[in-house]
Formats: sequence, C-alpha cells, structure tokens
Amino acid sequence: MERIIIFTGKGGVGKTSVAAAHARMASAEGLKSLIVSVDMAHNLGDLFEKHIGRDITELDENLYGLEIDPVYEMESNFSHLVKAMERMFPATGDRNSEILMMPGIEELFALLRIKQIYESGEYDVIIVDCAPTGETLSLLKFPELFAWYMEKFFPIGKVAVRLMKPVSRKLFSIELPDNKAMNDIQKLYKQLLELQELLKDREVTSIRLVTLPEKMVVEETKRSYMYLNLFNFNVDGVFINRALPRDQELPFFDEWLKLQEKYIDELEMVFSDIPLFRIKWYDTEIKGIEALDRIIRDTFGRTDILKVLKDSKNEEYEKNEYGYLLKLLIPNAARDEIILHESGTDIIIRIGNFKRSIPLPYVLRKFRVAWAKFNGACLDIQFVGKDGGNEDE
Repeated sequence: MERIIIFTGKGGVGKTSVAAAHARMASAEGLKSLIVSVDMAHNLGDLFEKHIGRDITELDENLYGLEIDPVYEMESNFSHLVKAMERMFPATGDRNSEILMMPGIEELFALLRIKQIYESGEYDVIIVDCAPTGETLSLLKFPELFAWYMEKFFPIGKVAVRLMKPVSRKLFSIELPDNKAMNDIQKLYKQLLELQELLKDREVTSIRLVTLPEKMVVEETKRSYMYLNLFNFNVDGVFINRALPRDQELPFFDEWLKLQEKYIDELEMVFSDIPLFRIKWYDTEIKGIEALDRIIRDTFGRTDILKVLKDSKNEEYEKNEYGYLLKLLIPNAARDEIILHESGTDIIIRIGNFKRSIPLPYVLRKFRVAWAKFNGACLDIQFVGKDGGNEDE
C-alpha cells in the first residue's frame, strides 16, 4: 500500500489529532507511516509530546513525523529549482526573499517535498496535516495554476527569449532565462505536471475533511467540498469531531445535543455518498499515543479506513450527438455564483474567490461552448463544432 491522505478543515476543528490518529493506526498495523505538517502553526510536537522539526523524526515504532519548513526545503532540497527561478527576477536584493514573495511559492516547495518523500518509496502511508481550508485550497491548486502560467509564458521559445533579452533588461531590469535556465524551467514544469498527477491520482491520494457540528463550521465544510470538487480532487471521508454522546444523561447538555444533531443531520444529507465518521467529545486533552489509540478504538470501526473509501468522478467528458459534454461535479454551489467563459483554448470557471482555468483537450480545440446548465450539483458544458455541427462527422 502506498497512500497519501490529506486532512483539512476550519482552524480549531481538531484536524491534527484526526490526522495523527490515522498515522498511528497505520503504524500499529505494521505500515511505515509518516505524518507531515504543512501548517505553519505546527503543533504535531505538542500532540505527540516530542520535538518534531524540519527533519524527519521517529515518534514510535513505524511512526515518523515531519514539520515542513518551506524556506529550509527551498535552500536545502530544491536549490537547483531556486537558481532557475532566480533568473526571472531583478539581480538586486536578497533573491531568496524575492522568490518567497511570489504568492503560493512556499506551498510549492512543501508539496514538492511531499512528492519527493513519496517517490522515495520509504513510507507506506503519508498523512498530511494541512493548514485551515482556505490555505489548503491555495496549496493544492498552486501546482496547476503555476503550470498553467508557465505553459502560457514559455512557449515563446528560445529564439523569442533571445530577442526579448535586451528589451527586458533595459525597460524592466529583468533578466529573461538563457538556454540553460530554459532547460531548468522545463524540468520544473515537468515536476509540476507530475505533482498534479500525484495529487489527483485517485488510487493514491485522497482528501478528508474534519468538521464540527456547528453552523459556521458546517457552512465552511460545504464550501470547501465544493471548491475541492471544482479543482477535481477526491474527497473520500468526513470526520465530525467533538460530537456529544447521544446517550449522555446530563440535562445541561440537552439543548446543545439537539443543536449538534441538527447540524449532523445536515452533514449526513450533504455528504450522503461519502463515509462519515463521528468522533465523540472527550473530557481530556488529546495528547500522546494513548489518546490517539482511544480515537482509533472509538471511531475507526472499519478495517479499510486507510484505503480509498470513495472515488468520485468530478470531471468527465462524454461524446454525444451534438459533440462533447463536459460534466463538472460542483455540489453546494449556487447558480448565480458560477461565472463561466471561454478564453482561447481554456474554459475559465469562477466561483466566489476561486477561479480555475481548464485547458481543453486537443480534440476540443475545434469546438465551442454552445450552452451550459447547472442542476444544483453538476455543471454541464456542451461543446459543438465551430460551424455548428459535430467536427468528428
């Protein structure tokens, strides 16, 4: 088994303890497991009551931990990529600082480190404890976004780069890449494509949401699920944390329990096709291996919890009598939130603050969008030949 399981949720919902429980369960089953924190507010060390830093640390038998420091990764493990990027910036000041000012660049080095660890084959299960949902979405979409910009910028070719160099230096104080740097950038582009494939490989990677039975948290969980589907990630589990026991006998908690049950019912309705796990409210702080073992005993009833629990098709092309139909699963979206338009060979979809550019397959380059319909969960986009017919005919 080689698995990557990514955990995210609103800040303060307890995703670190849920992620750590998965890593502990894997290690107890004899699988060599690594829990990785990419949340800059690292608290793995507090949970395991051991110092965990930027180097992989043994926590228990078959269990290891790592708190990723993007700057350290950039300087120690990916300096060759940094040198390629440096050529794209003015030759003034602290270049490392300039590179780190690029939005999302820290996330890139964190993800590349996870990819590097996965490809080493040293671990059976890699558990990723992510930052709160907004940052996680930025983290996961960045490789696709960065690759998209590279694809648009670098097809100008080496001849065009050579012609543009004097202009770029004179007008903008920017040194465009030379041939060697272009080769490095092509290698970076290849790594980004491989990283995308790994994150969206449904046999390897899945995302699990951690939530609480509270109104604001439930609403954010629903939005997160929508955005993760928009970017074609596989969500295969939802963990409802800090749920009061249904058999509690203290009248003080009766109204609170009713309120929690209302939001749990809503979560069960929204995620009816995804496994849900209910983690009870413990009266002691979750710290140490014994506390994690208690979560495992009380919650992880199914033996296949480390496997892919559900594989949903969020993005699918179908050939039909009119041409091709692109079906995008976007649950919990509102019709008036969705903005769709064509741009060259891309379909651009914007929902709220998030935008995704979907490069069209080559076969659809001769097609145009005829119409789009949203039924409350799925966005259907119909492509027809630019002359109004089916180009394949």
